[in-house]
Amino acid sequence: MAAKPDHYDGSDIQVLEGLEAVRKRPGMYIGSTGPRGLHHLVYEVVDNSVDEALAGYCGKIEVWIHADNSITVADNGRGIPVDKHPKEKIPTVEVVLTILHAGGKFGGEGYKVSGGLHGVGVSVVNALSTRVEVFVKRDGSEYKIAFDHGKTVEKLKKLGPAKGTGTKTTFWPDPEIFTETTVYDYDTLANRFREMAFLNKGLKIILHDERVTDAEGNPRTEVFQAQGGIVDFVKYLNEGRETLNKPVYFEAENEDGTVEVALQWSTSYSSNSVMAFANNINTHEGGTHLDGFKQAITRTINEYARNKGLLKEKDANLSGEDAREGLAAIISVKLHDPQFEGQTKTKLGNTEIRPLVQNAVTRGLAEYLEENPTPAKRIVGKATQALKAREAARKAREMTRRKNVLDSFALPGKLADCSSKDASQSEIFIVEGDSAGGSAKQARDRKTQAILPLRGKILNVERAGLHRSLSSDTISSLITAIGTNIGDDFDAEKARYHRIIIMTDADVDGAHIRILLLTFFYRYMPELINLGYIYIAQPPIFGVKKKNSRTTKIERYIYDESALSEVLAEMGGAEKYDVQRYKGLGEMDPEQLWETTMEPQSRTLLQVNIDDAAEAERVVSELMGDQVEPRKEFIQKHARDVRFLDI
Repeated sequence: MAAKPDHYDGSDIQVLEGLEAVRKRPGMYIGSTGPRGLHHLVYEVVDNSVDEALAGYCGKIEVWIHADNSITVADNGRGIPVDKHPKEKIPTVEVVLTILHAGGKFGGEGYKVSGGLHGVGVSVVNALSTRVEVFVKRDGSEYKIAFDHGKTVEKLKKLGPAKGTGTKTTFWPDPEIFTETTVYDYDTLANRFREMAFLNKGLKIILHDERVTDAEGNPRTEVFQAQGGIVDFVKYLNEGRETLNKPVYFEAENEDGTVEVALQWSTSYSSNSVMAFANNINTHEGGTHLDGFKQAITRTINEYARNKGLLKEKDANLSGEDAREGLAAIISVKLHDPQFEGQTKTKLGNTEIRPLVQNAVTRGLAEYLEENPTPAKRIVGKATQALKAREAARKAREMTRRKNVLDSFALPGKLADCSSKDASQSEIFIVEGDSAGGSAKQARDRKTQAILPLRGKILNVERAGLHRSLSSDTISSLITAIGTNIGDDFDAEKARYHRIIIMTDADVDGAHIRILLLTFFYRYMPELINLGYIYIAQPPIFGVKKKNSRTTKIERYIYDESALSEVLAEMGGAEKYDVQRYKGLGEMDPEQLWETTMEPQSRTLLQVNIDDAAEAERVVSELMGDQVEPRKEFIQKHARDVRFLDI
């Protein structure tokens, strides 16, 4: 890439606009004021340090979660400039912290490559915090400046001489903004930093959690560093899978940017493990870099298979899905001027990056296949198996369509549909067994609530191919009822319900069915999870009623087993009450099921989302795949910590 800039001072920081609107409309800048937005504050500060790493000036970033849930981020970069800004006439560090869109990413020479959320960065963190303190080391001295609700309360002052360079920022999120919670989740931050370390080879990110300490009082600490970069990322994605080749890595560069690609095939049926990044940002919706990658993979494998006689003249070409089945891949591009579609930066629009990626993958993969005939034959064999399964699945779908034309009622026979045709107002409860299905059908609001009972445990689609999955009546009924179809035929706009609610018994069998259903949605309809359509119902575990009462009226429902004794004590003691444990949904009468689990005004639903795609991919493969050893290790590792395992 271009040479490092030989200077970095106030003239490199350009100002675009003020900070006034951030506190009034925080969601516009950080996505939400819930847990996701809270964690985004940390990412914005860390992104600044990562930008220093991309520029070649930072090798270590440390993050502390303090006992009061404040956050400190420290790096050994150049340090934010402290000289007087040429336009604003105040210290540049103060400009960066108090004026929106002020930073080295907007036309100055501070950074050639940078990420972050449109550069709103640390000024938004400042606006949404009760207090921010910044310490800067540069030019042989250390400086401090402090802010309150985005306004400067301690002017920049020199503390004294200091060795080295870097920036340390501590902030306290404002509970008036983050009303839902100001408590940081360790795993959420750890997953993000692990991803950052993979994408920035050699960069060390250290996470400390002072809320959890060992016997000596030392905080929980985890170090993230990947000397193998994205090759290590691919290995991480394929943990617990039987792989077909060693990871393949290649890179390319031109005046528009750089591309790194790592890929490895496994025996998995998944095609969800291809992840694309632009300037360290996970482009969930893909874009031009992913398009170039997909085109190159499909064309190169087809050409190799034809040239080597692994595909005969009569055989159809392998499709993109065939070539990518079982593939784990990371595409990481770094651009000088990335163009992202939408405010959330989930799709890359730069057309010039497509040929760079396409040429790099075509050349690199072709060379690998020629030089490694044994794994190449396995890779092509995997793709041709996928082709045969896809053809069989297509025929099964055609038979289903043909049958639907002849049948007067094509929806599954056990489905009790709702009368509303407005998908946004409609919801479907997926329940286990006829008994629970009967109660749910009686309890429901027929206008907006549909019920689909399932018989027994559904097929584990992680271990079954598409053809075998479609041969299952249960899975076929599920696909037909939801209406979107799957694979190439998937269309989210055809979803018949915008709330798909998994409602299973509150026991181990119910949890197993729930996991199998979640695995199905993750593998075959992940877009419905991303759209927020998938939910988990929360039925009560216990019902408490007065002893010797002539009525069967339940006084209190309890949803958490650990809370039983506490609730009984609160109600006046266990001698006065009978406790009924609901072993299954069918044990509740329709009125009880309605008021506890189905009534929109009083129920609690858990919305399923995928905040960290890499971790979700790895865990689904580990727990639901056909390799026993990783699952055994997971259970041994977590058995003491978890009383009830859920995904």
